[in-house]
Amino acid sequence: MTEAERGRLLRGGRTIARTALVLLTVVLALRVMDVLLRGFSMSSWWQPIIAALLLSLLTNVVWPLVLRVALPFALFTLGVGSFLLLGAGAFGVLAAVPGVQVSSLRTAILVVLGISVVNALVSTALAIDEDEIFFRRALGRSRCGPDQVDEREPPGVIFLQVDGLGYDVVRRAVRDGDMPTLARWLAAGSHTLTGWQTDWSSQTGASVSGILHGSNHDILGFRWYEKDRDHVMACAHPRDAAEIERRHSDGRGLLAVDGASHGNLFTGDAPHFTMTMSAVSMLLPKGLRRRHTDRVGAGYYAYFANPVNAVHTLGAALMDVFRELSAAAKQRRAGVRPRVKRGGIYPLARPGTTVIARDIVVSAVLEDMLAGRSVVYADFLGYDEVAHHSGIERFDSLAVLRAIDQQIGRLYRAAKLAPRPYHLVVLSDHGQTQGWAFADRFGESVEQLVGRLCGGPAEEVTGGGPIAQRLRDRATRAGRIEHRPRTDGPTEVTRVAPGVVVTVSGHLAMVSFTDHEGRVELETIEREYPELLPALVDHTGVGFMLVRSKEFGPVVLGRDGLRRLDSGFVVGEDPLTQFGPHAAELIQRVDSFPHCADVMINSRYDPETDEASPFEPHVGSHGGFGGPQERGFLIHPREFEPPGELVGAESLHKLFRLWLTKLGHPQP
Repeated sequence: MTEAERGRLLRGGRTIARTALVLLTVVLALRVMDVLLRGFSMSSWWQPIIAALLLSLLTNVVWPLVLRVALPFALFTLGVGSFLLLGAGAFGVLAAVPGVQVSSLRTAILVVLGISVVNALVSTALAIDEDEIFFRRALGRSRCGPDQVDEREPPGVIFLQVDGLGYDVVRRAVRDGDMPTLARWLAAGSHTLTGWQTDWSSQTGASVSGILHGSNHDILGFRWYEKDRDHVMACAHPRDAAEIERRHSDGRGLLAVDGASHGNLFTGDAPHFTMTMSAVSMLLPKGLRRRHTDRVGAGYYAYFANPVNAVHTLGAALMDVFRELSAAAKQRRAGVRPRVKRGGIYPLARPGTTVIARDIVVSAVLEDMLAGRSVVYADFLGYDEVAHHSGIERFDSLAVLRAIDQQIGRLYRAAKLAPRPYHLVVLSDHGQTQGWAFADRFGESVEQLVGRLCGGPAEEVTGGGPIAQRLRDRATRAGRIEHRPRTDGPTEVTRVAPGVVVTVSGHLAMVSFTDHEGRVELETIEREYPELLPALVDHTGVGFMLVRSKEFGPVVLGRDGLRRLDSGFVVGEDPLTQFGPHAAELIQRVDSFPHCADVMINSRYDPETDEASPFEPHVGSHGGFGGPQERGFLIHPREFEPPGELVGAESLHKLFRLWLTKLGHPQP
């Protein structure tokens, strides 16, 4: 007997054993509910067996066909609607068995729910996990079995992004056993770990656009103000995300050739996508909608087709709510600092990223493997969300990492069973730097600070650092002119003072003066708001600022020195020294963006404590320069082309395109 024949025989035996075990579980569950559930009774020994066979036929054959029509209902109810529909079907099936009594639809729904819960518990206890299910379905539905791989096809690539996980944190997580799957890869030598330098805007919008589309030009933050449109762009808003993708897509994105995008902000021109912000078509005007080769919601189909999945996710979500409440209470009791408020609706919203989105994304990637898609890019959002509220290495953040690592291990095992060979690449879009939020630390937000400095006559302030005194002397010599308040424009833009808009994105704050078109120069700001720049540059929470001078071009201002980016001339101490060799070029690139704000403010980073104060109410945060937030990581198969130095997200796009080309993938 050949190895392939032995493998097929073994798989067949597992399938038969699993089928028998599932039927036995359903029979026992029906017998238990016969005893415990009012309105449901089975008088004969053979009735549970017949009912189990019919219910298995309903859930495995009839139900997936029904769900193709009823998918939107199941989708928008997060699986709850599945039990309503499946309960109606079970009501009819059970009523058809002679002698079985079912008093109502409610009773039938409880029967279905009970069976699903028992199956989920038994599957977990006996380690009958999703890999075996995947394998069975792959044999029955794929274009070819795993023993008949089409060698003419190049290996596929699965890119798995762990949102917000920095290089420093992943190294410690691997070392300390919090990510055992990645640790095994690195220990075995199959994969290698490297870091990469983010853009100045160290956040998902700039990073993912650069990675998937090869361009993140003019993306200033997760939110930024566009003066010519009097509009705040937000990467997490479907309409704005679609507009960002429209500006950067040339139809040749990383996923353009039979690719798939899951849980991302942008599609990367993929023909298949789920949970992708720029492609939430029902919320977008017709001109911004992406072309979709799948049925709407097809990526969710496999997940909701199995009612056990809904039970598993609901149970895990409830456990995550408990974990959040427990973690928040422990922080309060222990007096942990820094911390932020974690009450209100947040404990109920958190499982949306840590459990529900994660499970659906994994299910969609499994479907991609079954379909043999060439390249997939999926984002795990949970760590980033929890680290914002808890901290980058607090115990509940690391617990989320362990759960993500478990799913990565599951996908890695599934890739070995797929009808096409797959390589797995794991990366992050940025890191996070921890610190006490600016408003909590200093008693006012950066918006309030700028508004106070711009809202009336400047206070008479003397002293301060050398750059602040230098700016005050310049403003005194130039004199001051009054600014004209602007009253027009839509109400969605909040002005901190007449003619002044401040937008924050993590560790970056952007000030725009709307009385003037285009970029407002340093000299004009000094005349109109003579105390603004000196007060900001001297503030304990401000690291440096970027302004444009009519005389010197782009200038970076720090408390103890300044740097003219065009000439490289430094006065006093270089404010960019602690931010690495590429900081100046990356900041100068932002200065060239059409929508660059008039004043770009980066929070102050303390290398001694490895902390910085974000301008948003977060514990772990990102969006600018300073500390771990600017260092992403990349784990790739050792056989791939070595990446060399990676600076900016666009460099990752070039590297990934090179890998795909060398594997034999066609150009889009």
